[in-house]
Amino acid sequence: MKRLSRIVLAVVLVAVFAVGFGSMTTAQSELGPVTSRIIERGELICGVNQTLAGFGVVNDAGEFSGFDVDFCRAVAAAVLGDSEAVAFRPLVASERQAAMQSGEIDLMVRNTTWTLSRDTTWGAIFGPTTFYDGQGVGTRVDLGVTTIAELDGSSMCVQTGTTTELNITDFVEANGLDIEILVFPDNPSTVEAFFSGACESWTTDKSGIAAIHATADDPSQYMILGETLSKEPLGPLSPQSDPQFAEIVAWVHFGMVNAEEYGIDSMNVMEFVDSEDPGIQRLLGSGNNDSGNYLGIPNDFVVTVVSQVGNYGEVYDRNLVPLGLERAGSPNALWTDGGLIYAPPFR
Repeated sequence: MKRLSRIVLAVVLVAVFAVGFGSMTTAQSELGPVTSRIIERGELICGVNQTLAGFGVVNDAGEFSGFDVDFCRAVAAAVLGDSEAVAFRPLVASERQAAMQSGEIDLMVRNTTWTLSRDTTWGAIFGPTTFYDGQGVGTRVDLGVTTIAELDGSSMCVQTGTTTELNITDFVEANGLDIEILVFPDNPSTVEAFFSGACESWTTDKSGIAAIHATADDPSQYMILGETLSKEPLGPLSPQSDPQFAEIVAWVHFGMVNAEEYGIDSMNVMEFVDSEDPGIQRLLGSGNNDSGNYLGIPNDFVVTVVSQVGNYGEVYDRNLVPLGLERAGSPNALWTDGGLIYAPPFR
């Protein structure tokens, strides 16, 4: 009887080790509901801005472009193998929460600040920060001011329903300033009010101010004051109902960052597929290494993303450097260059 028991135990242990070994060598993630509907639909629905130069704009032909738009394309490339398989859903700031909670969109990449209240009440999972920003104040050069305090007695335009409105209200009250805060429903009306002279200054994220000033008839007439009023970590959001899809979103960004660190870009990525470097093999899903398998998507998804959209630096340089948002010396430089852009390893 004891001999039989030992035989049964041995068989069980062999089975357990076999299952464990198999799971270690062939990783595979079960698809979540959002990922499944994207694949079934054959298209990613992505909420974006359509009026913010550098991040999300629409040209006369109705084509979307920008830093955030490119990230939507990168996720589509990872999941569907096609960066063009995206339906863009323009959203104003006040529509963001409802669009996320209603399931109207699969993903939102629309210069949205990661905050405690949004993280806990929007029914969303914030992905990694793709752009580190901070709120600033834009004004006219001819006013001759260099600080916000010197705007005392004037008016300032701001978009309502944003963290921007709360931040500037807190700052004005805390510093005892007499600045009239004029609120507007969306970014275009806020900008129009400033350019028309309805207010002497306006406030939003510094990246947004740079984007708008760069499109003015004479950008030299406008300036951004030196103070930074807040931390504004911007990045993608996906539905809380699908943590598996949230992992895909996160690792798309991490893949683009790691590719830049390795010097892998859209022009040379295929040259790295046969690399003998184990770190590159894991990143690109080559050499019998699991990569996308862990996420339930094609194992070589990083190859597809980088070849069709680019690495992080390519996307940044293409969309934001023309606005004067240089990476050097900013939080958006790679960590190896003193910035905050940092990605965990593929292993």
